[in-house]
Amino acid sequence: MSEVKISAATRSEFGKGAARRIRRDNKVPGVLYGHGTDPLHLTLPGHELLLALRTPNVLISLDIDGKSNELAIPKSVQRDPLKGFLEHVDLLLVKRGEKVNVEIPVVAEGELAPGGNLLEHVLSSLPVEAEATHIPEQVTVSVEGLEAGASIHAKDITLPSGVSLAVDEDAVVLQVLAAQAEEAPEGEEGEGEEAAEA
Repeated sequence: MSEVKISAATRSEFGKGAARRIRRDNKVPGVLYGHGTDPLHLTLPGHELLLALRTPNVLISLDIDGKSNELAIPKSVQRDPLKGFLEHVDLLLVKRGEKVNVEIPVVAEGELAPGGNLLEHVLSSLPVEAEATHIPEQVTVSVEGLEAGASIHAKDITLPSGVSLAVDEDAVVLQVLAAQAEEAPEGEEGEGEEAAEA
């Protein structure tokens, strides 16, 4: 996993007005915390941070005020619900060699068995424990030829070396649902309508 270097500045202004001023300058307010240290309030460059956050669990090398370098991973990202721009980010301080709990995206590849069945992502991301500097970007799972009723559990997924599950190994990650019949059998439609009205 590559590191993304971002320059950050400490900030002493807080509150909604200060946050709005920061965002007007195309910057993002953030907080760096972890390892028992006091939270450090930062201002981060908006465009660079937006690009970095395209990679899930990106490892960020923070140059803070040109004085100190810290490693961090995004823990919580708030976006504007309509426009999608970054409003605030919480960063977790990490050390090389340290294990952290993160969620990595699950990507399914391959074609299901013929029949119009549907693949359901019960878990769209898999909770794992990994070294902070070696967090996988994603896990890929083959669903080639799976038929209705088949499911893939957390324990069925091959993880990279040094990465372990942080979820029950029997948790269902993906399952194949049978194709829905075109018409509901008689009698069921009325029940569904009544349920909708209730």
